[in-house]
Amino acid sequence: MIELAIFGAGRIGQVHAANAAAHPSIRLKYIVDPVSREARDNLAAQTGARVVPAETAFADDALDGVIIASSTDTHADLLMRAADAGKAVFCEKPISLDFETVRNVTDHVEASGIACLLGFQRRYDSNFRFVRDRIASGQAGQLEHIVMHTRDPAPPPRSYVERSGGMFRDQAIHDFDMARYLLGEEIATVYAVGNALIDPEIAAAGDIDTAMVTLTSVSGRFVQMVNCRRAPFGYDQRLEALCDREVLYVENRPQRGVTIADAGGFHSSAPMNYFIERFADAYRAEMSAFVDLIETASPPLAGIRDGLEAQRLAEAAIVSMKTRMPVDIHPGWQP
Repeated sequence: MIELAIFGAGRIGQVHAANAAAHPSIRLKYIVDPVSREARDNLAAQTGARVVPAETAFADDALDGVIIASSTDTHADLLMRAADAGKAVFCEKPISLDFETVRNVTDHVEASGIACLLGFQRRYDSNFRFVRDRIASGQAGQLEHIVMHTRDPAPPPRSYVERSGGMFRDQAIHDFDMARYLLGEEIATVYAVGNALIDPEIAAAGDIDTAMVTLTSVSGRFVQMVNCRRAPFGYDQRLEALCDREVLYVENRPQRGVTIADAGGFHSSAPMNYFIERFADAYRAEMSAFVDLIETASPPLAGIRDGLEAQRLAEAAIVSMKTRMPVDIHPGWQP
């Protein structure tokens, strides 16, 4: 039985804690969250985990690994402490909002030799995996062009925006990661435009709510990203991959898989409400992958280096948007 601790009892922490507690190979031993609140205590009661300080978790030699689902500003320190304690890590993105810190933490974690899975859950979604495998196998032919749409149901509150690191680091980083995952190669050029077209509070916080990004890979292939903090019909997460023999689509998942037809036309339900519902199966698959990583050293689909490279692209997008110029990327580029 694998023994784990989870850091953070907020929204995503509750998802990971529930998945860990439900997994037959995991005992969720500890919850680490310094904020005393009903949600934390209820989570402990539901999972059978004890609420303890971080020092207790890291000092427990029997603990096999930690899940880092706390606020972004804690990720870097917890990753470093986990590496020093020799604990396997499942960490939510991003590693840090400061790119120099991201680079230093990545180097330290890799040098420590601990197992590390980074939380890019789309890689574990069965539909995205199908597209990636079909491209990688050659069945679809040569991949030429990717178009991705990511739109939230509604803008987040200003308080969230102010600590999120901005739209590129917070929301679009998943698209940057998916571009690398599907292409199977690195990005050479980033060109981004963005504006606050929807919510004046987001503009007041110094961020954008609408963006378009064009990526060019090292072999000359293209990715077009469309990102927005609002979609009138709900959560919008779609992908199109143009290959020379096939075009592969990942569409929104409806809340109800039934279409009703009458004299007024064909009617289907709205998409699933938000990313936690849309990627529920992917989050469970991530937890199983973390078990495999600890038990059999099976490589994760996303490691800490993938987190660094996705954020490198996010940082380049920020520079491009500010300068209104494309940014040429190379392996050592940083803002």
